[in-house]
Amino acid sequence: LMDGFDQKKEHLLKEIVFNSESNPDASPKGTIDALCLPLIFLINSHKNMVTTSSCSGRVSVFVEGSKELGIEQKNAEGEKIIKIGAKGDGGRWLFVSHEKGDIQGWWTHKDVALKFEAPPKNGDYSVETRYVLFKYEPLILHVQCRDFKAASRLYSVAMGCGFRESGIGANNNVAIRISLRLDVPIGYINENGNITSAVEESYLQMITKLAYDRFLVNEEKMKKLYDRIEQDIIKQAESGEEKVETKEERKQRKMLEGLSRRDEVRKLKEEKKRLKQLEAENAK
Repeated sequence: LMDGFDQKKEHLLKEIVFNSESNPDASPKGTIDALCLPLIFLINSHKNMVTTSSCSGRVSVFVEGSKELGIEQKNAEGEKIIKIGAKGDGGRWLFVSHEKGDIQGWWTHKDVALKFEAPPKNGDYSVETRYVLFKYEPLILHVQCRDFKAASRLYSVAMGCGFRESGIGANNNVAIRISLRLDVPIGYINENGNITSAVEESYLQMITKLAYDRFLVNEEKMKKLYDRIEQDIIKQAESGEEKVETKEERKQRKMLEGLSRRDEVRKLKEEKKRLKQLEAENAK
């Protein structure tokens, strides 16, 4: 009989094989990004690893949702605090692309309907103003590993390739991430409900070029990650010769094990505290 990890891997691999536009997954795009497929196939060829979700990188333009329906909070001065970038009621994407070749002139698309009008004088925006945000998000790849040893090895390789935002979560899940994000407010919803640009078209051209350049860097990093995983993990597993752990790698692994245990203890304490609060509320 297969253990729990092998059963889950078999299920996930079937989803990958049958994923298509006619058989979409639960992601907003519905299909796996083509740029991710080489990495996905490589990682899944290892018996102790399986990919669970991925995004090769994307540009998106997002309109915040209504801020009036959220839970109102105030700071020490009694001023309302609004969470920026929240989807809320009415929040939506105006434009999304996972392809760098499709992002030029995105603001001219009919679905965007961005109007160039004079912004409020002296930047007089209210706390309820709904902003339009331009985002570039790089590769994000989640991999579940059979054990902590496999997870820490993959984590070390990713960190060595410059994916400094990576981490190991619960159940030996490795999140491979890199700090190439771009997150810029570019407009707002005016009093007439129009999607209005707060910047000139030349500025939109500039940040779009910045996003394009990040796509290129992201692709180079993905290629480096592929090569390192193939060389340091896959080929060693195939040859049966496991790489001898260096002092620095052992130090890093021990640190990760300690952080993982500490995280589990913290979560347990938080859960106990939450249960006590619920018991106290029910006793009232």
